[in-house]
Amino acid sequence: MISRIKEIWQYRFMIMSLVHRELRGRYKGSALGFLWTFINPLCQVIVYTVVFSIIMRSGLDKFYMFAITGMIPWLAFDGSMRLGGTCIRHRGDMINKIYFPREVLPISTTLTNFVNMLFCFVIVFIAIFVSGLGVNWKALLFLPLVILIEFVMTLGFCMMVSSITVYFKDMEHIVGVLMMMWIYLTPVLYPLTTVPEKLRWVFKLNPMTFIIECYHCILYWKDVPTINILGYSAISALISIALGALIFYKLEPNFAEEL
Repeated sequence: MISRIKEIWQYRFMIMSLVHRELRGRYKGSALGFLWTFINPLCQVIVYTVVFSIIMRSGLDKFYMFAITGMIPWLAFDGSMRLGGTCIRHRGDMINKIYFPREVLPISTTLTNFVNMLFCFVIVFIAIFVSGLGVNWKALLFLPLVILIEFVMTLGFCMMVSSITVYFKDMEHIVGVLMMMWIYLTPVLYPLTTVPEKLRWVFKLNPMTFIIECYHCILYWKDVPTINILGYSAISALISIALGALIFYKLEPNFAEEL
């Protein structure tokens, strides 16, 4: 395992190159170009704000801030899962022509979405200060840790779906359907406390639940995440990356043949 990590590190410039190419090519040729990085999440936040603060009335003060502080991290996870399903299958020519650690592809896919998320956090912080919500600087110190935990967990899931899709093409479509349902089973647009007590244990089995709770805690509630929430999130991330690596290494030897 250590030797594998060292080998991946040797290909770090390839990862950076793939990330750079993906970020540049994502909106290439469009009139607004890179602005779509900000427009997409803003449009979703506006729609959910109308639904949950005007039509369904969540009762949260400044609901749009609650929505945006949960939606931006969720979109990084969602994008990594959706693109992760095809990041290996669509690079068949590259895999068959040159050697490189195949983990480079899910890593670059996940990293691209998280770099995109960091750009979107510019909007988050502008909204925080414009709205008057403010920040707790002590709580904000935990934000990089939460981002790292989410990245590790997302990479684990990305490695799973990317390797499975090589053999089971329908996984790409299954992931799309799964992500549409998953967001409503994650407290992105509502506090976990609004879930009935008898059903709350089901939501706690969702590995994204406490990660999103951490973002809300830091950016919306302006509080330091509890050790229990951070610990559960970290354990979920470690399980995800371990399981993802196990599945990936098990399926990797026959990638070239299947592609």
